[in-house]
Amino acid sequence: MQSSSVDAAEVAKFSALAQEWWDPAGKFAPLHKFNPVRLGFIRDTAEAHFARDPRGLRPFEGLSLLDIGCGGGLLSEPMARLGFKVLGADASERNIKTAAAHASAAGLDVDYRATTAEDLASEGLTFDVVLNMEVVEHVADLAAYLSACAHLVRPGGVMFVATLNKTLKSLALAKIGAEYVLGWLPRGTHDWSRFIEPAKLQAMLEENGLNVLKTQGVAFNPLGWDWRLSADTDVNYMMVASKP
Repeated sequence: MQSSSVDAAEVAKFSALAQEWWDPAGKFAPLHKFNPVRLGFIRDTAEAHFARDPRGLRPFEGLSLLDIGCGGGLLSEPMARLGFKVLGADASERNIKTAAAHASAAGLDVDYRATTAEDLASEGLTFDVVLNMEVVEHVADLAAYLSACAHLVRPGGVMFVATLNKTLKSLALAKIGAEYVLGWLPRGTHDWSRFIEPAKLQAMLEENGLNVLKTQGVAFNPLGWDWRLSADTDVNYMMVASKP
């Protein structure tokens, strides 16, 4: 049963682009550019949190990971290669079919399910790591969604949340600039009214029993045409929270 935090219009929007997920020059090209910096941040942070050997090829063997709102699997696949037992979940059946087909072709064992955070939480499932990347700005009921996600984090585990700050700078760059001026993203990809300030997100996570460990800004570097970790959280940022 579809849960209250799911926005059917948002699911339909991304379902229509399902075949584009793995095209680095397609509609998700900016996400492909963004992927290396967020992958590095997730790996480094998780290795430190779980005291894993950074020199290992599969440092996270024995740990479970949920990639909620996984889309085509751009994060699920590299996480599986690093040793995590991965469940990729998305409310879009089309996204899940695309992700499953790509993982199968790559010979990767990733469990993909068309489901929601609320439904997974109602099953009593928990994970060592929950990836919640570029999802919170697309849900209909943020409080219900974050509550469900918090329940999915195992005691001692961590959740990564990546989203967009609600500032005039993010309106100019992430919405107007990216969608209407530069055409990096399809028009209508984001609704600025759903962007969320780090302080508000932190308060909501803490209300759900999580401790925020770190807030990390991410900024686009026009000279290198890539993304880098930054002290600037005015547009893109990632937050890491743990469950005691």
